[in-house]
Amino acid sequence: MKDADPRVEGLPLMSSPVPQAVIIGAYIYFVTSLGPKLMENRKPFELRQTMAFYNFAVVALSLYMTYEFLMSGWATGYSFRCDIVDYSRSPTALRMVQTCWLYYFSKFIELLDTVFFVLRKKNSQVSFLHVLHHSIMPWTWWFGVKFAPGGLGTFHALVNCIVHVIMYTYYGLCALGPAYYKYLWWKKYMTSIQLVQFIIITVHIGQIYFMDDCQYHNKLLDNQDFDTHTTLGLSFSAEAALIYQALQHLEQFFYWMAFCRCYFFTVITSLYYHGIVS
Repeated sequence: MKDADPRVEGLPLMSSPVPQAVIIGAYIYFVTSLGPKLMENRKPFELRQTMAFYNFAVVALSLYMTYEFLMSGWATGYSFRCDIVDYSRSPTALRMVQTCWLYYFSKFIELLDTVFFVLRKKNSQVSFLHVLHHSIMPWTWWFGVKFAPGGLGTFHALVNCIVHVIMYTYYGLCALGPAYYKYLWWKKYMTSIQLVQFIIITVHIGQIYFMDDCQYHNKLLDNQDFDTHTTLGLSFSAEAALIYQALQHLEQFFYWMAFCRCYFFTVITSLYYHGIVS
């Protein structure tokens, strides 16, 4: 991959897209097939303490990533408009690279969201769009880190980290039990927070189409933002219209379509990486 950023070569999972494709494939297989079969004749696991620890750990990680994104660009020089990628080896640029990789890796940690649903037999929560979103995010961010770790394409990661602080705090308090439900009066705002996130990110990334003099250009990262927004947009639309109640019998088909998409891009990328196609 001649356009890959050489600064990420030594980072875990960045040398090839194949390992992450295996992880994502195993995830899809477990949460849609193996996991439900294993739990079919078992009682749901009581994971209250485990989930509380997990959720608050994600809160801490999200707070840390928010701080790092701010200190590596968004609070130290970025204009929130045409912010190009700094490919130098300055301390700030390298800090942004490390933060982008950590955000990418956090998407694998978040796969546990679905695993917990399966182990608790909350199968109604394992929707097609839930699995699709969790499957696509690591994939698209691999390309983001590989080719453009920085610049305006990282804004949605910053916003997402902030939103995750709120969301996983809520999930953590829920996991602690009924004694803490009185602190969840702000539950009614959760959907609104997600919608505001979507609007803010869409407006920000949409600026690039109206700035002719902006030198930021990376097709792979544009695709990353497109996939993120498409997934989020479809999620809200589907929930509002209850479309998937009519499509439940097709869910297994769509799961494996998403899985095949990941592997299709893995094959193409690997061929390109080894110079077989150009």
